[in-house]
Amino acid sequence: MTERGALRVRFDRLAREVAKFGAVGAVGTLVNFAVFNLVRHLTDLQVVRASVIATVVAIAFNYVGFRYFTYRDRDKSGRTKELTLFLLFSAVGLVIENGVLYVATYGFDWDSRLQSNVFKFVGMGIATLFRFWSYRTWVFRTLPAREAVAHAESFLEEREREPGSDEGRPSTASGARGGGAGL
Repeated sequence: MTERGALRVRFDRLAREVAKFGAVGAVGTLVNFAVFNLVRHLTDLQVVRASVIATVVAIAFNYVGFRYFTYRDRDKSGRTKELTLFLLFSAVGLVIENGVLYVATYGFDWDSRLQSNVFKFVGMGIATLFRFWSYRTWVFRTLPAREAVAHAESFLEEREREPGSDEGRPSTASGARGGGAGL
């Protein structure tokens, strides 16, 4: 594969990952805003406390979405470590998100319902950038390269055995192994 082709494949994978992350995040955002406004409407809690409750509910929702949709193909060993890191980075995101709301509410006295929702949204946006980077880098790690190569080779071998496959064509999987390059 050419360098340009490899770059294109990496870009396509990143674009799919961002789209899946965004889909889970969009629904998580709706959950966050719904809980936030429901708590504010039904209780007398202060704005930041209501926001923290909403963020915690959204974090729980997002973990399920990320683990079983966005990053379902990622390494599944060490779930305790994964969940611990997820909660750690989510807590940092919670502080970022609600820190922006806190500064707007108590620092600038911008505390109408509209202003609270706007600054909650701004805080969520900043926290989302941090979460995307941290989740993909530390929490939902890619499979080690050796496992990925073995998976790809087994896929190619299965495809060669399928009826109607290009049987007359030389195999790239066996050719790569038989070349004496040594791995």
